[in-house]
Amino acid sequence: MESNAQHVSTHTGRVVVIGGGIAGLAAAHRLLGAGVAVTLLEGSGRLGGKLLTGEIEGVAVDLGAESMLARRPEAVGLAEEVGLGGRLQPPTAGGASVWTRGALRPMPKGHVMGVPGDAAALAGLLSDEGLARIAREPDLAPTEVGDDVSVGEYVAERLGREVVDRLVEPLLGGVYAGDAYRISMKAAVPQLFAAVRTHDSLLAGVRDLQAKAARDPRSGAVFAGLAGGVGTLPGAVADAVRAGGGEILLDTPVLGLGRTPDGWRIRTGTGVLTADGVVLATPAWSAATLLAAESPAASAELAAVEYASMALVTLAFRRDELAGMPEGSGFLVPPVDGLTIKASTFSTRKWGWVADAAPDLFLLRTSIGRYGEEEHLHRDDADLVDVSLRDLGEATGLDAKPVASEVTRWIGGLPQYPVGHQARVERVRAAVAELPGLRVCGAAYDGVGIPACVASARRAADEIIATSTLARGTGRGAGE
Repeated sequence: MESNAQHVSTHTGRVVVIGGGIAGLAAAHRLLGAGVAVTLLEGSGRLGGKLLTGEIEGVAVDLGAESMLARRPEAVGLAEEVGLGGRLQPPTAGGASVWTRGALRPMPKGHVMGVPGDAAALAGLLSDEGLARIAREPDLAPTEVGDDVSVGEYVAERLGREVVDRLVEPLLGGVYAGDAYRISMKAAVPQLFAAVRTHDSLLAGVRDLQAKAARDPRSGAVFAGLAGGVGTLPGAVADAVRAGGGEILLDTPVLGLGRTPDGWRIRTGTGVLTADGVVLATPAWSAATLLAAESPAASAELAAVEYASMALVTLAFRRDELAGMPEGSGFLVPPVDGLTIKASTFSTRKWGWVADAAPDLFLLRTSIGRYGEEEHLHRDDADLVDVSLRDLGEATGLDAKPVASEVTRWIGGLPQYPVGHQARVERVRAAVAELPGLRVCGAAYDGVGIPACVASARRAADEIIATSTLARGTGRGAGE
């Protein structure tokens, strides 16, 4: 059901999920699977959050996130559960590059988020001086990391700034649109943080991680997409929610949230709902506002979470005019190299379903915008297309004109994970745990990728399911 309801009646044993991004949808799906009655409220007119498909020259494309980590089970598992297993596809081309020091250079292998196990892994990307600096790392005295440390600061101290600026920064920037010198190692690269706490040498710690990965029985592609776009996943989950009896209300912003003797009262622009439980699956700033009265401590912590904005520029060219494009799936651009774009994905090369849908076209996209660099996003669409073409020409020699373009802005799209982020999340969850029947989930907590969002949603739903209030309602709680 989707409507602009004027009033929604009280439901005993019902959970209200606030937020219709992939986390909110995943939470609703999990709750319904346990027999709990669910109403999902979305303030805008569409579901999916940062997962969005569109069209360019009649071809379906992702205008938001385009892939999901396949080595984690949550997102792939959700896709399979809602009937999309047959549409899961690995990338059809690898071999990404880094545009740095005036040339496209092959993406090195043998690193953990840009941190190598030995200097040779980055040969060809770094200068001779940068490689020599890495080689001296085992002779350095151990570096204390404490409770947390920024990825950039720690790696620069151990291996030199060049490895951070040329590789770690663009890799992390591609995930968080953030600054490697601010991003928490504990939150963003937890396996590396665990390694540096048990090894005096960073290189030794990375080699240990690589050895463990080599023994991992899992195989196959690291990432997966969906034929038709990852942006089709929210609609499939929503369909499953409706089929399971769940209620979905669009254009229903939540204006207030308060405890009652029996549960929760949710005030919207069209009426008041009551519920036994609430899953708050909104961005941190929205959650902060809604929790201000009931949990000032959680609200203050969430209000301090910062976000980065970015734009995606999708371009379509005649394929026969791009015969000279470099091979591979695209390239990253370190900020120190002076281009405006931070990356480009050659969608036609990366995804077989895109190539099949448009055999005469070559589709690619660029990304623009990092934390603290949002002035570019105030430029009009034509300017962002022009700067993308200029930078593409600088990096690849492209001189063709696109036959179509689409600019998508994601304002406040990516939460930042600075040093201390995980401790902040723990404080938020501790404060929220004092509110019976309410939990939080989404990209602001345990990771910005789709699997991490789904995992946080399932954690929130499972904790709600286990509450005694729900077990007494008409929904079937975990204890039944």
